[in-house]
Order: sequence, then C-alpha cells, then structure tokens
Amino acid sequence: MHRARLFGYPSRVPSLFRRKPADLVEESVTTVTTDEASTAARPRGYTPSKKELGVTTPKRPTAGRRPGAPTKPLTKEEAREQRRAARAEAAAEFRREGGPRDRGPERLLARNVVDSRRTAGTWFFGGALIVLLGSNQAMPPIVRLIANLLWGALALGVLIDSVLISRKIKKLVRERYPKSTERLGSLYFYAIMRSITFRKMRAPQPQVNLGDKI
Repeated sequence: MHRARLFGYPSRVPSLFRRKPADLVEESVTTVTTDEASTAARPRGYTPSKKELGVTTPKRPTAGRRPGAPTKPLTKEEAREQRRAARAEAAAEFRREGGPRDRGPERLLARNVVDSRRTAGTWFFGGALIVLLGSNQAMPPIVRLIANLLWGALALGVLIDSVLISRKIKKLVRERYPKSTERLGSLYFYAIMRSITFRKMRAPQPQVNLGDKI
C-alpha cells in the first residue's frame, strides 16, 4: 500500500508542483505597454497634447482671405529719387539737430555765444578767395598789395574774435557748469570753427538772434 493512501492524501499531486518555473514567472510579471510606461514617467500636472489625445485642429478656410498685393519693383528713376529724398531728409535732420559732436549743454552754450555776435570769421573764406585771385602775378602791384592787406586784416580779426569768444565761453562754463568735465580747449576750437562759417550754413541751426544776451 502506498504512503499516500495510508495518510489519506489523494493519489495525484496537484498540478501546481508539476508546472514549469518559466510559466510561474510569466504569470507573476505584468506586461507594461509603452503607453503605460510613458504615462508613469510624466511629471505631475502634465497636460497631454492634442496629438496624444487624437484631436486634430481644423485648418482655417482660405476662401475669405484677401491676397497680399504684389510688390512692384522700383524703376531706376524711382530708386534714384528715393535715395535723393533720403539724403535730403538726413541733411535736414543734421542741420536741425547736428551730430554726436554737437551734444551736451556746454556745446550749446558755445554755439549760442558765437551765434549771438557778428564775427570777422564769417568773411574768412570769401576774403581768402579774393586774396587768392588778387595775389596772381598777372594782377597789377596795387591789387596784390590790397589783397595782402585784406588777408592780414581778416587774419587779425579772426584772431581777436577767437580770443574774445574763448574768454566768454570760459567764463560762462565756469559759472553755469562748475562740475563740467568738458575740456575747454575742445570747446574753444569748436566755437572758433563755427565762427568762421557762414551763419546760414551753420549746423545745428542758430537758436539765438544777433545781439541776444547769453
């Protein structure tokens, strides 16, 4: 008589003990799909995109849109006129406001000092042209003499004006801008070069009239 029958156990061993270890492993492991893995890896508060949800955005209809007007290329004459207008506008702006070297209250003060007075320097270039023509050897001696005297008078007048302008600029800058870092020598040269330029050709334009108190 077998032991199984002696102790009352059934003659057959349950199939659990006869199953292969590989089958047990397959049942205990839960298959994780790619979607589930990506979902588990997402941070908290993640908002899925329309593509992930399967939602498609309908395209806007193009029937009611107004097509843009085609750009017509400029002709040579139109391009030339456009460049001329741009240069004229830039020149007008420079004449009104000046350039980087004209910035600062000290520069404005120097301009006002020059523009408020008549200077011999305004005739400097005109006198230089007369002297150049009068100094020609083909001219009579008396004409050459007058031209040389005129040149000497202009040079002396420019020198005197330069000294007076520089002294006034120095006085006003020290009174009104005692903490100024602007170099006085640079201001003097700036004012003198303006004083030998015709008033109508000065840039920026004069902001004071002749005889105004500065």
